[in-house]
Amino acid sequence: MNGGVTPHHPPVVLVVAVGKNGVIGGEGRLPWRLPSDLKRFKAVTMGKPMLMGRKTFEAIGRPLPGREMIVLTRGPVFTSPGIHVAHTLDDGLKCAADCARTMGASEVIVAGGGELYRQTLAMASRLDVTQVDLSPVGDATFPHIDDTIWRETSRTKFTKGEKDDASFTVVIFERR
Repeated sequence: MNGGVTPHHPPVVLVVAVGKNGVIGGEGRLPWRLPSDLKRFKAVTMGKPMLMGRKTFEAIGRPLPGREMIVLTRGPVFTSPGIHVAHTLDDGLKCAADCARTMGASEVIVAGGGELYRQTLAMASRLDVTQVDLSPVGDATFPHIDDTIWRETSRTKFTKGEKDDASFTVVIFERR
């Protein structure tokens, strides 16, 4: 799949917040509080299907309004009201594409965690990366962004908001 675009599948966009050390989470939680970036995350993902792993969904704890959530799990009995469950990446992507068509969404969002980001990076057409000005301890990381594959198309610096743990920079990468 070239850049996540086929006649049957909308583009795949990875949305992630990552520390300076590559950490995106620890012990099933985000390693920072960034309400300013969560508002931006909501705006970027609203009205779109979101594919995520089970642990990421459990960290959120509930379906997010205005988005169809597809949760990828190996567990045969996992279920939660208001979400779609998929047991393979292909099934998750097909469900997300079907949801995108139904919703009139132009793209599918991959929202973590680390293993799912690694599995979908090669098919993504865009990366929406919040670079957090912290180096937290954690057990989940984002894969290296290879600049021979990805080119930076925008960079926006955000100063630390009143309730934020740190300042951050949002960088958009497009596949070359």
